[in-house]
Amino acid sequence: MKNQSHRFCIAPMMDWTDRHCRTFHRLMTRHARLYTEMVTAEAVLHGDRARLIGFGAEERPLALQLGGSNPAKLAEAAAVGEAFGYDEINLNVGCPSPRVQEGCFGASLMAEPELVAACVRAMSAAVRIPVTVKCRIGIDDQDTEADLTRFVATVADAGVTTFIVHARKAWLDGLSPKENREVPPLDYARVYRLKAARPDLTIMLNGGIETLEACAEHLAHVDGVMLGRAAYQTPYILAGVDQALFGSDVPVPARGEVLERLLPYVRRHLAEGGRLNSVTRHILGLYHGQPRARQFRRHLSEHGVGDGPGLDVLTDAIALAEGRASSAVAAE
Repeated sequence: MKNQSHRFCIAPMMDWTDRHCRTFHRLMTRHARLYTEMVTAEAVLHGDRARLIGFGAEERPLALQLGGSNPAKLAEAAAVGEAFGYDEINLNVGCPSPRVQEGCFGASLMAEPELVAACVRAMSAAVRIPVTVKCRIGIDDQDTEADLTRFVATVADAGVTTFIVHARKAWLDGLSPKENREVPPLDYARVYRLKAARPDLTIMLNGGIETLEACAEHLAHVDGVMLGRAAYQTPYILAGVDQALFGSDVPVPARGEVLERLLPYVRRHLAEGGRLNSVTRHILGLYHGQPRARQFRRHLSEHGVGDGPGLDVLTDAIALAEGRASSAVAAE
C-alpha cells in the first residue's frame, strides 16, 4: 500500500458534504479521509471564506476540493486552503455539471491535460501539502485507454502522485449529470490497468461502490477506494470502516451512540442561530433497513424543518428509532 491515508475516502458531493455532514461521518470513522464539496477558486478568493471552507479540527484528515482552470487563481486559493489547515488540496477534473462546464473546469478539463498540468504545477508551488486530482476514465468520444494514460502521465509529470479515478466516462453532451450516474457502464478494469501500468502513483477508485466487501475486493488492485452515494444513502456503513479496512480494534458504535455523540454539536449549532434541519438532513439514512427507520425519518422531516425546531425534535427521533419513544411522539 503506497498511501494508507487514502485507503478509504468519502467522496466530495456538491451541496451535500458540508461541515455538518462531515462531522456526522467522522463520528463513525476516524481513519477515512473526508473531502469538502467542490468550491471554486473564485469563491475562495472573493467569498465568505469562513462560511465556504471553515471546518472543525475534529473533521481532519480533510481535503479541500477546488474547481477552476486558472493556474494563478487556483494557486492562490490552494494557499488559502493550506492556511485554513486542510491536509490536501484536490482539483476537480471529474464533475459533469453544466454549470461547471460553463466555467471551463470539472470533467471538461480532461480534454486539456496540459492546462491541468499547468494548474497543479502552480498549486504545488504555492503549498507544502499534497495536491491531488479527481478525474474520470474519459469524456465523450475521448474514450481510449491511451487518452487516460496520456492525461495521467502529463499531470503526473507536473508533480501529482495521487489520482482519484471515477470509473465511469463523463458524457458532457447529451446526458444530464443524473443520467451520467448510471450511463455508460462502470469500467473498473481500466482503473486496475492504470494502477498496474503506473505502480509509482497512488491510484484510488471511485464509482458505484456500495459495500465494505466490495471495497476490500477493489483494494486488491488499487491503493484506495472512495465511497460516494452509499455514504449518504446508507451512512451506517461507515461505522465498520476502521475495523474492516484499517485493522482498528475500537468497537463499532451503535446507531444510537453515534447520534448521542452528535447532540453536543447540534446544541452548539442551534445556539449559534443555525437550523436543526441543516444537520439532520444528513442523518436521515442512518437507520436504513432497521425496523423503525420510517418513523425516524418521518419525525425529522415533519417536525425538524424551519427556524423553530430545537434539540428535542432530534432526541425524540432518536427515542423513536431506538424503541424508547417519549410520550411526545409515542402516538406516531
